[in-house]
Amino acid sequence: MGGRGRRGSEVPANGERGGVATGQVGPRARKRRWSAAERAGTGVDALVQSCSDPPVRQAPVVPVACNRPGAILQYGPVSTSSCSWVCVLGVWTGLQWEGADWDVWTLERRRIRGKFPASLPYWEPESAPQEAIPCSGAQKRSPAGLNMLQLCWVRRGRALLGRRRLWLLRAARHRSQHVDYKPIRKVMVANRGEIAIRVFRACTELGIRTVAVYSEQDTGQMHRQKADEAYLIGRGLPPVQAYLHIPDIIQVAKENEVDAVHPGYGFLSERADFAQACAEAGVRFIGPSPEVVRKMGDKVEARTIAIAAGVPVVPGTDAPITSLTEAHEFSNSYGFPIIFKAAFGGGGRGMRVVRTYEELEENYTRAFSEALAAFGNGALFVEKFIEKPRHIEVQILGDNYGNVVHLYERDCSIQRRHQKVVEIAPAAHLDPQLRARLTHDAVRLAKQVGYENAGTVEFLVDKHGKHYFIEVNSRLQVEHTVTEEITNVDLVHAQIRVAEGRSLPDLGLRQELIRINGCAIQCRVTTEDPARGFQPDTGRIEVFRSGEGMGIRLDSASAFQGAVISPHYDSLLVKVIAHGKDHPTAASKLSRALAEFRIRGVKTGWIVYFGN
Repeated sequence: MGGRGRRGSEVPANGERGGVATGQVGPRARKRRWSAAERAGTGVDALVQSCSDPPVRQAPVVPVACNRPGAILQYGPVSTSSCSWVCVLGVWTGLQWEGADWDVWTLERRRIRGKFPASLPYWEPESAPQEAIPCSGAQKRSPAGLNMLQLCWVRRGRALLGRRRLWLLRAARHRSQHVDYKPIRKVMVANRGEIAIRVFRACTELGIRTVAVYSEQDTGQMHRQKADEAYLIGRGLPPVQAYLHIPDIIQVAKENEVDAVHPGYGFLSERADFAQACAEAGVRFIGPSPEVVRKMGDKVEARTIAIAAGVPVVPGTDAPITSLTEAHEFSNSYGFPIIFKAAFGGGGRGMRVVRTYEELEENYTRAFSEALAAFGNGALFVEKFIEKPRHIEVQILGDNYGNVVHLYERDCSIQRRHQKVVEIAPAAHLDPQLRARLTHDAVRLAKQVGYENAGTVEFLVDKHGKHYFIEVNSRLQVEHTVTEEITNVDLVHAQIRVAEGRSLPDLGLRQELIRINGCAIQCRVTTEDPARGFQPDTGRIEVFRSGEGMGIRLDSASAFQGAVISPHYDSLLVKVIAHGKDHPTAASKLSRALAEFRIRGVKTGWIVYFGN
């Protein structure tokens, strides 16, 4: 039903475009002054009653099947001789009808806002479908993908100049179940060093209490002092094993009413059994689900999933190998060079390149031993080795409702012994079409597996511009900092909010809003001796002075005078991150900052390079 203006133009009661209902109204109406209710914007009821003639009664219209998520419940149009308009009462979320905010710009650029109530004065519920009863607009909304509706309002016979898009309640795209929002009040970091401090700082900014764990060798470490609470774990165990002892960590979490555990990177961060232990203890794991961690942690299964998603992969074994004979068979089929990789871990451990048949046995034995020591499982898989590739990785972020976004790429090609030492975001001189393919494949793979929280999809790019999937790191990366600098997104904040049950749209993380801003470069300053082939160095820091200034960010833990550098853990001392408007500017800032460092007592590779 529509209104008829002076020219006799019929107004369509309802239009549908792209599966989303739109109200269209366009009659001319006689002039009248705005009522006080309209000026005050007191709500739909007042606006209806302010019309000089009683509105035409009309039952609600449900243009989409009620049982379909996204169905829109429309009231009207309400047509009188003085005004004609359409309002929307709610949207079907897959669970219930819920009300919506309305927000309209008038011809006079006056904004009228309000809440749609559960019912209107001329509402006739008996003529509506039984299930189409809207709930109160004040009720909690169900997070999921967003639906849009355009609400048009016409008065004085003119078309509305400003058309306001209303973001209605989110209809479930991938899931119909409701996921409750549960705020996190206390977080424990099952890690040490700079990443523990990084998470503690983010928690403090969000008003969340923090808990640290530490080994007997880490009693004097900074991360213990930065937390609100700190507890000893792994009593009597070797230094590394203390941070791998799941029973102690879970016990600390349960005894101290910890809501969630952040695994950091390394140690237990990619252990599905740890994520499962947290779930069984009633403690949230700030990361993907145990099943996704298991799938992505097994590089062979991750490779199979990538193939199923249509993402190109490097030729390699279809399952982990556990014997030298299987390695011989692969090399006979594909030739040399080949590369061994740990099937259940990363970070360069358990990784060996083999270029000749004579090197095969020795490198297999070393890779197996390294993987067993680092990850508790010596299983390896073998791939064809691509000579001089670019190592490009894409940062992804998913929520519990099927939404996945990417935060562009990082170039991590500068490595030593398969360990990254310099990371750049975005990748310099990367073809825009290649960037689009990389980010598209990363998001497609994440959706294929139902990825939640932060992660990284890693690719190799050969000299011909072809890219190959290699692995997914289901955790926060050491180099997440450069992505934060260029996108202005705090990844740890996002991780925590997603773990609480928030959706990415709730957090303002929609793909079209994520943009690249300048360039960021990270350099890892490590305690390594260049004169001994960059072997880790230990001792006490006698002098420490850092390089700072505009555009420089420092993330560290043990970088202070008097700190004791232990031989038991990673040699990372401080991460230096420079951000500038472009790559040359960021590189200049980083070079200047590194030149300002003064470190005495332990050897550091970069500082030696700059003559300091």
